[in-house]
Amino acid sequence: MRATVATTALAIATALAVSGCSEWQGANTLPLPGTAGGGPGAYTVQAQLPDVDNIERNSRVRVGDVTVGNVTKIELQDWHALVTMRLDGDVELPANATATVGQTSLLGSLHIELAPPTEVPATGRLQDGALIPLASGSRYPSTEQALAAVSLLLNQGGIGNIQDITQALSTAFAGREDDLRSLIEQVDLFIEHGENQTEEIIGAVESLNSLVGQVAAQRPVVDTALRTLPEALTVLQDQRDTLTDALHQMGRFSELAGESVDLTKENLVKELEDLGPVLKSLADAGPSLTRSLSFYSTFPWPKETITKWQRGDYSNLSAVIDLTLSRLDSSFFTGTRFEGDLTLLELQWGRTIGQLPSPYTAGNPLIVPYRMDQGR
Repeated sequence: MRATVATTALAIATALAVSGCSEWQGANTLPLPGTAGGGPGAYTVQAQLPDVDNIERNSRVRVGDVTVGNVTKIELQDWHALVTMRLDGDVELPANATATVGQTSLLGSLHIELAPPTEVPATGRLQDGALIPLASGSRYPSTEQALAAVSLLLNQGGIGNIQDITQALSTAFAGREDDLRSLIEQVDLFIEHGENQTEEIIGAVESLNSLVGQVAAQRPVVDTALRTLPEALTVLQDQRDTLTDALHQMGRFSELAGESVDLTKENLVKELEDLGPVLKSLADAGPSLTRSLSFYSTFPWPKETITKWQRGDYSNLSAVIDLTLSRLDSSFFTGTRFEGDLTLLELQWGRTIGQLPSPYTAGNPLIVPYRMDQGR
């Protein structure tokens, strides 16, 4: 008996000595001999969990319903729990393994369940000192949560009203089976059309988002416009009578314009018809008119004949220069208020002998015989 008591006391003293540096929180703080995670090659990992519920130290760590380690420490980190676990050396898990708080049975104990990821491919291997992040931590629903959900469903979930709801639907749809069938078909067509226009709907939403972004970028301008708009409305209200009178006068002007068009319609049509031949003649003379413009660039010699009389650095020119008054009159003053003055002056001198086809000369120059005293 004394040997047993001494052995027990020695074990307790040894445990206290080993855990002397850690905080004492009862007998569960002490490591239990013979548990998983304490053999050769054992290593330590940590996991961030959103809620550890009633997990305590020395709780089991399982992989595929097999106990492979135990919880050695639980501490608060920010707004979640940081759980330290000791695993057996032969446990092989990927580096992106997940940690979940589970329960062995309805009234069983809680444990930490480690498993490979299911949504992404497994990569690497879990090593000593590794940390399973909060994104890979979760928990299964507890017994209390399941019972609370069942209680809510049975007591306040409306199950007792299912019969009343069924009877009300039967009464509402009685004799309206065809209408209900047609409604379902129309809804089906609507959903089908909506599905076919998914890209257009997405494009419209993106365009609306772009428009909202542009409006947001122009927020100072919009604010200025909203501040200025009341003043503009006030000005419009003050000028309401003037605007109304202007619109009334515009109506009267439109009425007078309409009457004027009705009265002058026949004359306008006739003028346009008379203008038609003039425009046609001008169009027919267009090529000749444009060709004659080349004369002004080389005045007084036609451009088309320059190459015939100008050869390189010399030119051949034979010219008859007529400076008689009648020739100057017909060349420069025809159609002006001075038309005929020089010709009449020359007639008084007796020098014009009817060689020019002018209303101030007599005879036809094509048939009048040539006289030797011409131009004297």
